[in-house]
Amino acid sequence: MPRKGEDELFSAPSPGAPEAGGREPLASRMRPRSLDEFVGQEHIVGPGRLLRRAIQKDQLSSIILSGPPGTGKTTLARVIANSTSSRFVTLNAVLAGVADIRAAIEEAKRHRELYDRKTILFVDEVHRWNKAQQDALLPWVENGTFVLIGATTENPFFEVNRALVSRSRVFQLASLGEADLRRAAEAALRDPERGYGRWKVSFEEGALEHLVGTADGDARSLLNALELAVETSAEPWPPADGSEIRVGMAAAEESIQKRAVLYDKDGDYHYDAASAFIKSLRGSDPDAALYWLARMVYAGEDPRFAFRRMMISACEDVGLADPEALRVVVSCAEAFDRVGLPEGQYFLTQAALYLATAPKSNSSLGYFDALKSVEAEAAEVPDHLKDANRDAKGFGHGEGYLYPHAYREHWAAQQYLPDSLRGRVFYQPGSLGLEGERRGLVLERREAQLLSAVGEGKEGETGAAAPPSAAAASPWSSGGEAKATWRSRAESSAPARLSALRRALFEAARPGRGDRVLILDSREGYLAWEALRRCPEGTVAVAALGEEERLLVEQYAATLQEIERPLSAALPLEALSAAALEAAFGFASFELALGMGMLLRRPDPAAALERVAAALPRSRILLVEALPREGGRLSALAAAGGLEGELAVRLAHFESGFYARSDLPALGPGFDELAAAAAQSAGGRFSLERLSLSYSRRFSREEIEAWLAPSSPYGAALGEVFAPGELARVAGSAAAAAGRRAIDWPLGAALVLGRPAS
Repeated sequence: MPRKGEDELFSAPSPGAPEAGGREPLASRMRPRSLDEFVGQEHIVGPGRLLRRAIQKDQLSSIILSGPPGTGKTTLARVIANSTSSRFVTLNAVLAGVADIRAAIEEAKRHRELYDRKTILFVDEVHRWNKAQQDALLPWVENGTFVLIGATTENPFFEVNRALVSRSRVFQLASLGEADLRRAAEAALRDPERGYGRWKVSFEEGALEHLVGTADGDARSLLNALELAVETSAEPWPPADGSEIRVGMAAAEESIQKRAVLYDKDGDYHYDAASAFIKSLRGSDPDAALYWLARMVYAGEDPRFAFRRMMISACEDVGLADPEALRVVVSCAEAFDRVGLPEGQYFLTQAALYLATAPKSNSSLGYFDALKSVEAEAAEVPDHLKDANRDAKGFGHGEGYLYPHAYREHWAAQQYLPDSLRGRVFYQPGSLGLEGERRGLVLERREAQLLSAVGEGKEGETGAAAPPSAAAASPWSSGGEAKATWRSRAESSAPARLSALRRALFEAARPGRGDRVLILDSREGYLAWEALRRCPEGTVAVAALGEEERLLVEQYAATLQEIERPLSAALPLEALSAAALEAAFGFASFELALGMGMLLRRPDPAAALERVAAALPRSRILLVEALPREGGRLSALAAAGGLEGELAVRLAHFESGFYARSDLPALGPGFDELAAAAAQSAGGRFSLERLSLSYSRRFSREEIEAWLAPSSPYGAALGEVFAPGELARVAGSAAAAAGRRAIDWPLGAALVLGRPAS
């Protein structure tokens, strides 16, 4: 028989029948016994994965399993216990101390010396041990006396001894998805021995989905709720084998609930008067507000109750339209506490009148929309937002984060929401007061963020990767074009660059308030939102690159009134025609068609213009295209940092030749090439204008290093002409300029003008 603590945590579960005398919970009975029964975590135990192969071949080395509760850490240890020929010992770090560790060490040494048998030590909640306890294991893990399996819900790089972590492989378990949870539930419903396979269990529509959706990625929580829902739906329990059990929505909801509200407002007579008072404040009626306040005070209501209600109203109904409202109410409440009645009625009156006459905004209600999203899905924190101080080396956390205060506007366009919520809008800024003054900036930054969050190396519908941005400091980074594209989208100056292009386009287009505007080849609707602002009585239609971008546009547009939303359809340029427009939007006639960056993404600009012209014969067409060959250059940056003399002249001369090379297609066509394409398209319907724009940009040392890297075409060509010492001077001067301030960076662009066909 095994000694106490050996293997018994993972012994076979007791039978599910009640006559067995005190059965285990369903979650315990249904613990998988093999990898084939294990649900989820395909990224670490899926076919061909390292951990799966190690378990199957019984060649496990020390590991640490990290993840939220209910994701399978202990279950995976149980599978290992069932699969290994080694001696398996378990300790719980909450209950075990140094004496238990020493006893386990002595037993492991004895089995190794007498029986040549390895010991696998599973330590649950390993982060609960202090440094001395963890250190006690270290030499025995190093010499092979133990193979350690540690389980923790905390970050092992922060909570577990670094020496132990360095001698172990760390596997992160993620919260289970709904598909995994459903498989776990269905396995329990099918299993006749450990689950409910002996009965015919069915669910009212939506009941099982409610259990799965509310479990928040926790299989243990799901199975506990499933057990309660099933066993309270049959009276008495257990019914006869083969009986039908119907689980209703009410039973499902009662079995897995969120925390109850703090108190119930119903039943207290004074809440009717309080409701009338708050609604009067919200409705900006000072006369009614004073009446209902006086009625409450006259009836003997506690003034502190009225102040509490007004504090809520200051944030719920006034909010950011006048942030001073909360300060006024709190000050009045504090003054009342010092003075009391009857003079304290002046403080009640001042607070009420301030709220009633203040501009109103209920944008804070966006919090509750965010709360619904939190309840609906367990989204991961993006890696670049995770704490880099603890485990940047282990997991790459914090990599790619842009520190806002390093930039001129103390803001950088980057994605802060989880990937699954990209483009979701919770906060709608009001148009009154202080919030109204900030509304334009909030919306502009949100739109730019949405565009910058496309993702690394995203391809267009044609399947051809987009060329690097015209404004990218380094379109020749060592990571290749995909990395350069990501860099140009994610860089802090992207909003300023895109804003400069969009502003130039709309200044040239000058759409009328009632125009019908088609946004061609739309990228996340960036042009659409400006068109909506400029054409409030017109119609804006978005021809999205694909279904994903159409959904993104619709998701963002859902924050607008339905009548104000743009029309949208997945209609890439390759499918554009009058018939396709008619089918997508119900009409094919537009006063104006706009696009940005669509020609440089295609190998044949002339053919693209032909297609646009054929689909929109009576429309004005304006496209803005950034020209990488005519943008800012390193020589200008180095000159701003003090580079001068012969070296500065040679560098400028080198760049003139480099950016004119025809063997660098990733730079895209130059102005003359686009002009030729326009001239030969649609019978000369198109013409070209050169734009000389600029935007504020700040460079990082990493961008400059990537620009000069020998692995890039630019850096390689530079290295053939300049000596290492000269390159060092160039890099130093550019870095000096970059470190000082934001720079007005040139942006070469072309405006393509297409007049209506005669």
